[in-house]
Amino acid sequence: MKEIKSVIFGVRGLTLSPEEADFFHSVNPLGFIIFDRNVKDPEQLKSLTTDLRACVERENVPILVDQEGGRVQRLWPPYWEGLPFAQTYGDWYLQSPEKGIEGVRIHAQKLSKMLLNVGINVDCWPCLDVSSPNVHDVMRKRLFGNEPKIVSVLAKEAVQEMLSQGLMPVIKHLPGYGRATTDPHHYLPIVKANLKELEKDFYPFQQIQQPVWGMTAHVLYEALDTELPATLSPTVLRFIREKIGFQGFLISDDITMGALKGNIVDNTIASVQAGCDAVLHCSGILDEMKKIAESIPYLSEEALTRLQKGQALLHV
Repeated sequence: MKEIKSVIFGVRGLTLSPEEADFFHSVNPLGFIIFDRNVKDPEQLKSLTTDLRACVERENVPILVDQEGGRVQRLWPPYWEGLPFAQTYGDWYLQSPEKGIEGVRIHAQKLSKMLLNVGINVDCWPCLDVSSPNVHDVMRKRLFGNEPKIVSVLAKEAVQEMLSQGLMPVIKHLPGYGRATTDPHHYLPIVKANLKELEKDFYPFQQIQQPVWGMTAHVLYEALDTELPATLSPTVLRFIREKIGFQGFLISDDITMGALKGNIVDNTIASVQAGCDAVLHCSGILDEMKKIAESIPYLSEEALTRLQKGQALLHV
């Protein structure tokens, strides 16, 4: 089997350009991620994902999307059903646990059908972050709520339903975004809570025992590492594996986000060296992708094993 680069790339438009196709064929990235700029209608999107599979010659190549609910959706009405923010189901759970759980189950079913029908097989959802009073507005409605046990129950339902439908979930954002008071798309959030306080944030992630995919947080946790955000920190990523117990395939959040200062290529390499199995690069800017491809390693044996264990969970 041809070796696979430990990176997931975005593409620029609604169709795959000849230059992109040649580049992806040559580099053989792990997979691809879809954004609004890549979506027009179901026929167009299915054609794009088919072409992405063809250019790397892997039928089961991971093709990702951020399809959560609320404003975090890439597939929009009228072609696809708009779904609620996760907070809706946390609110329902407080009214009636059965109502909240059933709501999440139906949400996950609808997500799975709409995505698999257009060739997308990995969804960056659910968020297991536990909300806090000061969490930034960019995150608040995306979270199930502020009670770790309720977040755990709803997240487990989402994960199980997605797996049963054949869609790989990406639980995020390890080890927890719920205390972030700034928007990581622009600035690095700094969490000053001590380790005892952070146990509340870790709890939902500890309840997911299957080796599904996970995504790191671009957050600096002073209790774990006073210098590096989680995505770039060997200490934090080791903590995620050994203390939180996450054993699935671990990807970075988008390496181009403003929370990570400095050179994108350097950050990409640092992320893999720190312990990420693969890096997410979303912009679709070909010059950046070429530089990353020259430097980033192939998937390690450990990463390949985790990838295979995750694939075995899917009911397909």
